[in-house]
Amino acid sequence: MVQAYPSRQILQHITSRWGILVLIALVGGTQRFNALRRKIGGVSERMLAQTLQQLEGDGLIDRIAYEVVPPHVEYRLTPLGHEAAEKVRLLTDCIVDNLPRIAEAWEERRGTRAQGALRGDRSTK
Repeated sequence: MVQAYPSRQILQHITSRWGILVLIALVGGTQRFNALRRKIGGVSERMLAQTLQQLEGDGLIDRIAYEVVPPHVEYRLTPLGHEAAEKVRLLTDCIVDNLPRIAEAWEERRGTRAQGALRGDRSTK
């Protein structure tokens, strides 16, 4: 894939560490910023704001700002966002369903590396 393709940038936004979690969190419905931050957990305000701006710019989420004091802003998936979130959900479900097999592969790989290191085999790095 050529890096200049706009699809690559959108793919990076969706599949970023926080992009995936934002999409999945918003599948359940409209969320305010702090509720979304609590639901995701571990994300800084800055990173969440940046992720939301990127996904909004890509047409995946809507930002609804109410003209009240204090400010009240909500986020929700657009129809395109729902479609993307469903695809992301399939990927995350696949990972969760296969965690035992993935963990086995990690252990096998570690064992192979450890054995290779004992023999001085550089090909296992």
